[in-house]
Amino acid sequence: MTQETKYETLRRVLAELIDTNMAPHDPLPSERELMQRYGVSRMTVRQAVEGLVRDGRVYRVQGAGTFVTDSGKITKSLTFSSFSEDIRARRMVPGGKLLRLESEPAEIDVARDLFVEPGTPVVHITRLRTADGEPMCLENAWVPEHLVPDLASRGQVESLYDVLEAAGAAPEHADQTISATVVNREQAELLGVPNNFPALRVSRVTHDARGRVVERAISLYRADRYDYRLSIARGRRK
Repeated sequence: MTQETKYETLRRVLAELIDTNMAPHDPLPSERELMQRYGVSRMTVRQAVEGLVRDGRVYRVQGAGTFVTDSGKITKSLTFSSFSEDIRARRMVPGGKLLRLESEPAEIDVARDLFVEPGTPVVHITRLRTADGEPMCLENAWVPEHLVPDLASRGQVESLYDVLEAAGAAPEHADQTISATVVNREQAELLGVPNNFPALRVSRVTHDARGRVVERAISLYRADRYDYRLSIARGRRK
């Protein structure tokens, strides 16, 4: 029987500590603390923690430390659906907090995506989206004001897509770009994660059946709670 190495032993001990005494996003003790607590070298600590990172048990945030991973991810396929629809499909309760609902002149990048002139009135909506009360996503959306003239004065938006559909601008398809990023301090506080926490940045431009652009949105999803799945096929060789 192969004898367990020091770093494998420490890795197992830390995994048990995570399972029994730690919650998602709790910080792992520092290298120095682990060295003193378990009487091992810095190299042993680093090898053990690296093993936990590979196992997906912990994650690193540069300049902040190492934290316990939340294993309960929500996987989204690349189908055109709303946040609320995705969450309900997983038998969870969607919710959120409206942070901004106001009319403003379109800035250059917003105007470009909405195919309007800079300065055109648009409605800017910022929402913190939740699942079973847990923050999941910070969403900014812009809608041409002429599509729903009273939108900014409504005071609340439960489902933006329902609002657009009622206005005769039902979302039909969207162009979407997904990239990796980290959240800043303000975003981290809203999402309940550490500063510089990994996130998925989803940029979307939505069209209705007539081809009009009806929404431009940028959403930040917590990378520990959300991932995207897609199916791909290899093209035939010529």
